[in-house]
Amino acid sequence: MLSTLARAATRRALTVMLLWGLFLLLGFGLGTGVFGKLSDDVPDVPGTESEVAAEYLDDVDPSGASITAVVEATAVGAPEVRAEVGRAVADLRRTAGVAAVPDPYATRGLIAGDGRALIVPVEFEGGLGDEAEEDAVEAAAGRLHAIDASAVHVSGGPLLGDQLGERAQQDVAHAEMISLPVVLVLLLVVFGGLRAAGLPLLIAVAGIAGAFLGLFAFSQFTDISVYAIQVTTMLGLGLAVDYALLMLVRFREELREAGDVVEAVHRTVAVAGRTVLFSGLTVAVSLTGLLVFPSTFLRSMGLAVAAVVVVDMLAALTLLPALLTRFGGRIAPAEVRPEGEEGRLFARLARFAARRRLAVLAVVVPALLVLALPVTGMRINIGDARQLPASTEARRLYDAVEAHFPPGTGVSPVTVVLRSGTDAATADRIAALAPGTERRELPDGTAVLELRPAGTVDGPAATELVERVRELRGDEPVQVTGTAAQLVDFRQMLADRAPWAVLTVLAGIFLLLFAFTGSVLLPLRTIATTLLSLGAALGAVVWVFQHGRLAGLIGAEGLGALSLTAPPLIIAIAFGLAMDYELFILARMREARERTGDDREAVVTGLRRSGRVVTCAALLLAVVFGAFMTGGFSPILQIGLGLTLAVLVDATVVRMLLVPASMALLGRHAWWAPEPLRRAHARFGVREEAAVPEPPAPPAPPAPPAPPAPARR
Repeated sequence: MLSTLARAATRRALTVMLLWGLFLLLGFGLGTGVFGKLSDDVPDVPGTESEVAAEYLDDVDPSGASITAVVEATAVGAPEVRAEVGRAVADLRRTAGVAAVPDPYATRGLIAGDGRALIVPVEFEGGLGDEAEEDAVEAAAGRLHAIDASAVHVSGGPLLGDQLGERAQQDVAHAEMISLPVVLVLLLVVFGGLRAAGLPLLIAVAGIAGAFLGLFAFSQFTDISVYAIQVTTMLGLGLAVDYALLMLVRFREELREAGDVVEAVHRTVAVAGRTVLFSGLTVAVSLTGLLVFPSTFLRSMGLAVAAVVVVDMLAALTLLPALLTRFGGRIAPAEVRPEGEEGRLFARLARFAARRRLAVLAVVVPALLVLALPVTGMRINIGDARQLPASTEARRLYDAVEAHFPPGTGVSPVTVVLRSGTDAATADRIAALAPGTERRELPDGTAVLELRPAGTVDGPAATELVERVRELRGDEPVQVTGTAAQLVDFRQMLADRAPWAVLTVLAGIFLLLFAFTGSVLLPLRTIATTLLSLGAALGAVVWVFQHGRLAGLIGAEGLGALSLTAPPLIIAIAFGLAMDYELFILARMREARERTGDDREAVVTGLRRSGRVVTCAALLLAVVFGAFMTGGFSPILQIGLGLTLAVLVDATVVRMLLVPASMALLGRHAWWAPEPLRRAHARFGVREEAAVPEPPAPPAPPAPPAPPAPARR
C-alpha cells in the first residue's frame, strides 16, 4: 500500500497537490462555517433520567429561550436610572417574540441589597423559528445594551453560544498567529533551511483545514462543543508538524544515501511512512475509547479528532511526498557525521539507563507515581462562568451577580417531575428538602417541583439534593432533571463505561503494537510506561486547577474541580500521542536489531537515531498546545496543560530513561512472542516495505552511425 502511495505521489505530484489545494479551499471556505454552529451544552447523555425528563418537559411544557441582563449603577433606585430601566422594560415587552419581562422594581429578588445592581430577565415565546428567535434575541440584547448606566452585561441562552463561538474563533486565530511563527523558527533551527522548514507548515495548514471541515461535517448531525474547535485544531496542527518532521528527517537521510530525489521519496514513504501510518492508527484507536460513552459530546469529539488525525496522516503520506518530488532537490541532504557523533547525548543516556537499569526504575517509577497521587482525589463538575475568560460578556455578568447579589442567585433549580399517580406524602417529603420550593401543574396532570439548592449549580449541596430526591421517591413515578441531575448522571455514565473504554483502547493498542513489533512483551511494557507519564500529567492538572496551586502562573484559578470534559479527553489524546514517540523509537530499534542482531546495542542505536526527532517533535507540540492555552477558557487550559506535560514527560523521562532501562531489563526477551503468535505475525504482521523505484526508462534506440569525415587534401 505504501509503495502504491509513493508511486502515485511521485508520478502524479501536480495532481496530488491540486487535490489537496481543493481540500484546503473547502476547509477554509465551507469548514469555517462551524464557528456559527457551536454549542455550550456538554453534559447531555441520551437515555439518562435527567435527559428523558428534560425532553418530556420540552414536549408538554414548551418554553422559549431566555437571556439575562445585569444593570450596574451608583444607585439603581435613582430616578434617572429607574426611568431608563422602565423605558427599556416597556420597549422589550412590545418587541416581537418576547413573552415576558418582569419589572425589576416590582419583583422580589431582582434588586441587589447594596442598591447598586439589578437584574432584567427576558423570556421569549416558545415555538419560534430559528430566524424569528435570532431576530428577537438580537433586538432585546440591543435594547438592553442601550440602557444608560454605569455598566450593562447581557448574556445567557442563545447569546451565550454566539458569544462563546466568536471568542473561540478569535482564540483559534490568535493561537495560530503565535504558534506558526514559533514553529517555523524551531524548524529552521532543526533543518537549517527555509525550504525544508516550510514544508511541515504546509502540512500543518492541511491539518487545520481538516479540523474545520471535519467539525463542520459532524455539526450537520450533532451538536459541536465550543471547546471542540480548539482541541481539534491544536491537535491537527501539532500532529501534522510531528508527522512531517519525521518524514523530512528520514528523507534527508535517504537523500544522502541514494542521491536521487524520487528514490529517496520512495524509501522515506516505505520506512518512515510505515511509522506514520501506525502512529496515526494508534492515535485514532486511542480515541475510539470515547465512542464507548453514550455522551453525544464525547462521541462527537472522538470522531472529529480521529478524522483530523487521519487527515494529518494522509497529508504526510501523499501531499508531503508530492511536494518533496517537486521541490526536494532544493533541500540539502543530511550531513555525514563521524561514527558515534550523531545523537551522542541520547546514546549516553541510553547506555547510562541500560547500565543502571534497576536504579533508574527504582527512582523514576516512584517519582511518577507520587506525581500521579492527586488523581485519587480528582473531582469533575460542569462548572460555571468562572471557566470563561474574564473578558467575555458571560463572565462579566457572572462577576456582577457574585459582587452584588447573595450566594445562590441565578442558580438553576433541581427540577422534580411528579407524574400522575405519585403519592402525595412522597411529594410533600420531596418538597420539604429545600426551602422555598415552587410547584406548578402541567396540563396533563403532571406536577413540577423546583428545589433551590444552596451553593453553586453543580456543587456538593446540589448533587446531594438530587441523590436525596432519588432515594426518597422509592418506586414512585418521579424523575429528576436540571443541571445538577445532569452532572450526577454524567458521573455515573463515566463510572459505568470507563472500564469498557479502557479495555477497548488497550486491546486495540496491543494489537497494533504487536503487528508493528511482533512482540507480546513490548506492547505491555509500552502501555505500562505510558500510563505512568499520563498519570503524572493528570495529577499535575488536578494539583493546579482543582487545588489552585500555581494556577495564577498560567492565568487560571483553582475551581475545586476539573471540567467534566477534561479528564476523558486528556487521557484519550495523550495516550495516543505517547504512542507516537514510542513508535518513532521502536522503528529505529527494530532496524538496528535486524541489521546487527545485538539487542542491547539496538536500544542505544535506536535512541541515538530517534532521540533528536522525538525531542524536537515534543517541543513543537508543546509550543502548539501552549499557544492555545493563551485563550483563557479553563477547559482548554486544563486540556492544554495536561497534554503539554504528558508529551514532555513522555518524550524525556519515559522515552529517554524508562524505555532503555526496561528494554535492558527484558534483554532479548523484549521481542518475545509465543510460537503461534510468531507464526501469525510472520504471515499477517506488517513489515518494512522495500522501496519501489520508478521503472527504468526503455533504452534509447542506437544512434545512426556518423557519416565518414571527408578526406583531407
